[in-house]
Amino acid sequence: METVVESDSEEQGRGGETEEEEEDDREPMKKSVSQELHLKVDELCPESYRVNSPDQIRLLAIADNFQRQYSLLYPDRKPLLLCPVNECGVRKFVSMTLRPTPTVFPEIFAWEGCASFVADFLSLDPLEPPVDLPRYLFSSSSVLQNQSATCFESATLLCSLLLGNHYDAYCVSGYAVREMCLMDRSLQECPLLDTQVKGKISEEEPQENKYTVKPLREMKSRFLTQLEQKKQEAEAEMLHKQKLQEETEQPPADPLRGLRVHCWVLVLSGSRSVRENFFIDPLSGNSYPSEDVNFLGIESVWNNLNYYVNMQDCRDGCADEQQLRVFEMPRSWVSYINISKKDLESRWPGRQEVTHYRKAKLEKFAVYLSQDGLVTRLTRYKDLDCTEVVMVRELYHQRNDHLVEREINEVDKFTTERFRRGRPFHLLFHRYTSNSTDTEREMEFSSDRGEDLLRRVESSDEMTESFEGRRDFLYCRHVVFQPQIKLSREDLESHLKVREIEKIVERFRRDGAKPASEDVAERVFLLNERRIELTYHLEDHRFIPSKRSFIKPLEATDKEKAEAFRLNMVSSFQVDPSEKPLKTLTLYQMLMSLMKSEEEVVLQVRNSKKEVQEIVDCREQEEEDLHLHLSPWTTSGVTQARSQREEMERLDAEERRWIQEKEKDVLAPLLLRLNDTETLSAGDAKQIHQDCLSGFKQRLVEQANLIQERYEKETQELQRKQRSFQKNQLHMTKGQEKDYQTYCTEKILRINVAKKRLKMHKEAAPHKYKALDQRLKRDPRLAPHLLY
Repeated sequence: METVVESDSEEQGRGGETEEEEEDDREPMKKSVSQELHLKVDELCPESYRVNSPDQIRLLAIADNFQRQYSLLYPDRKPLLLCPVNECGVRKFVSMTLRPTPTVFPEIFAWEGCASFVADFLSLDPLEPPVDLPRYLFSSSSVLQNQSATCFESATLLCSLLLGNHYDAYCVSGYAVREMCLMDRSLQECPLLDTQVKGKISEEEPQENKYTVKPLREMKSRFLTQLEQKKQEAEAEMLHKQKLQEETEQPPADPLRGLRVHCWVLVLSGSRSVRENFFIDPLSGNSYPSEDVNFLGIESVWNNLNYYVNMQDCRDGCADEQQLRVFEMPRSWVSYINISKKDLESRWPGRQEVTHYRKAKLEKFAVYLSQDGLVTRLTRYKDLDCTEVVMVRELYHQRNDHLVEREINEVDKFTTERFRRGRPFHLLFHRYTSNSTDTEREMEFSSDRGEDLLRRVESSDEMTESFEGRRDFLYCRHVVFQPQIKLSREDLESHLKVREIEKIVERFRRDGAKPASEDVAERVFLLNERRIELTYHLEDHRFIPSKRSFIKPLEATDKEKAEAFRLNMVSSFQVDPSEKPLKTLTLYQMLMSLMKSEEEVVLQVRNSKKEVQEIVDCREQEEEDLHLHLSPWTTSGVTQARSQREEMERLDAEERRWIQEKEKDVLAPLLLRLNDTETLSAGDAKQIHQDCLSGFKQRLVEQANLIQERYEKETQELQRKQRSFQKNQLHMTKGQEKDYQTYCTEKILRINVAKKRLKMHKEAAPHKYKALDQRLKRDPRLAPHLLY
């Protein structure tokens, strides 16, 4: 690297030409149609944008002199980006365009947050032509307002934020590949997809434990194993050929490779715990090692203190050599870079962004932009042309149904939903093939659920429930239903048809408090066969468990008595021959207990099926009544909350105004009975006057009766409490006595309030009645007819 420095004598020799050159540089800016809008706000810009200080003029002279010497010494090298024109048409040195700005938001305190914000907030304004340096370099404050920037302006903003956060950062002017310059990610894998796949792989890989007991050798057919191996090899070969075919479908070679101009950011090690130098692409926000192949060459680098020209071979990277500066860089002319909370939340231009990746499309939305709370949508495709959808994954935020993710698999035709804690039924995970009742469905629940149910898997003919932490040690229940029959339309619509249960299998964990021969491991209810089978846990040093089977006796009918219990209804297998068999009474009691358990289990299965339908109905209702929770910590939430509050206040004001108008017009309910309210007869007027007074008097009486009833009710409750206290006083604790005293105090207060209200009501009633009578006599609609 070579530092741009020059002696004072050389600079003064060129000082007279600087102002003329600066005035000449303003003319092309005025002729550019694309910059007219920026010139219109020239007068609104600060003075530092429109005028160069003496130190800045001196620096421009140094830069111009260095540019001439550089062109003479290295005629094969392209010109350097030293003094581009700003938005006011004034030439500014690139180092002074950097404005180190510390941030107050923790989201952009680290380099990852800064890079992500710049990449999301700014849209790309490609260089035209792509092989030349830009003639204009706007300030970061203007770039934030327009949300559109070239790669040089994006790098300038990112570098300013990093310098303000105490990173040793530099802007780099050089060359990069076409995909990076044009922000083309159509050949890259979606990073969100990669993270998802890695997470699944890490979850599936079990941890190896060398102390685990090795399982028994599994007996397999060698012939079948070979067939399976050949099948897997054929599938792997097919996938390999498909991958090779996709790799050959590469875009055509870039004729401008090595010539496309690009600007990025260099972060050197040594500050903020940075251990190695790395690059940051401001367009994508991704970091790269300094030897990454996407960067093809470096012309120059600069920060807010100095400017360096690369005099090395591009293939050897960038090695900085610090040299003594003979010129102190003037202060930046750019005003303070202000990033608001709203900018961080709106994030993208138009508050949304669409990025195309290899076989994928990633859409991002600002919070509260979509009415359903959608913030991210990832669409995976089967082909490179992105015509056949394979999977759609959507992420949500601040929904009232607590939905955070929905994944729609277009190949297997199933939908997966994931929820936050705190929703009805404690549902966390829901996967289904359709939204009807008889469908393949899988649900997972949080541990907050009281029944310790963790998972439920349901198909058209089966249902499996998994439990954890139950007192009866039950961990699995598998239910088999009878084959489904065709139902009429009425049965389908009413959902009254109940599937008959064929078999229920329950599995229990080991209960250490019981002997293995008495601890049931599996319990099977065969309802059609009227049989119950028990399998006990394995005893130590045993390979076969004990078993016992029961046949339920027939119940009583109108014609026959209930079948009596017989010993042949029980068949047992005991592993230990020395163990005494159970007595007949014990077996009978065991059968009665199992039959009772069967009824309870069948009821629980029915409730589970009912709950599934309730969850489905609840989800349908939630989708219809969907709304978003407004967070008070976001500007969007505050804005919407303010709008909703103003709307509610407006409606409330209108309602109060309507009520006040109706209260003022006490004759409105009575006038509705008349056909012609404009011309009242004397008889109608007198009748309305009498009805209005009678109705008001009746309301006063009803109000007095209501207060009297409350007074009597409170008095009776206090008397009952006092009688109960006198009866049980000797057996009451101090806490109960304290509660009694508190109760009496509250009741006496309520009695006194009711008594006082009744007294006030009786005193005010005659005055209210008289005031209404006078008001009616003064009403212009009744006054002409009321002569008394």
